[in-house]
Amino acid sequence: MNEDEVPPPRFLVDGGGILPLPSGVTVREVTFSVGDLPDVRDFAALQARRAGMAEDAVGDFLVAVNEVATNAVTHGAAKARLRVWCDEGDLFIGVYDEGHWVPEEPPGMVAPHDYSTSGMGLWVARRLTKELILRTGANGTELIMRFKLP
Repeated sequence: MNEDEVPPPRFLVDGGGILPLPSGVTVREVTFSVGDLPDVRDFAALQARRAGMAEDAVGDFLVAVNEVATNAVTHGAAKARLRVWCDEGDLFIGVYDEGHWVPEEPPGMVAPHDYSTSGMGLWVARRLTKELILRTGANGTELIMRFKLP
């Protein structure tokens, strides 16, 4: 834990690619570009509600999804993929793009400066999730967020 009592993200640099899912899990998926972000938010909200997420949690959920999806198509690649699934009583969102980067430490651990106009997306997403896993390497980047369901 850290000063704001939010668990740090798991951070893996291992060649990228999409992490395998548990067998028997139903996955809903959409491919998107920057112009599709409103549709991505609508898709994610629908999936969260179908999974039973409390209505008062959907707003924060969408903030996290939007931050990560926006990062994928503005910093990663022109197209990205969003996957949604439930497992172990939680809702998972995976965002994958073919961009790659190797940060020096797990991103999103330090709060942005008071007057920052960028660089806060992963910090915000980390604070709104139960768990955040970032895997990046030469083949792409995938960020998985885990959200608690009632």
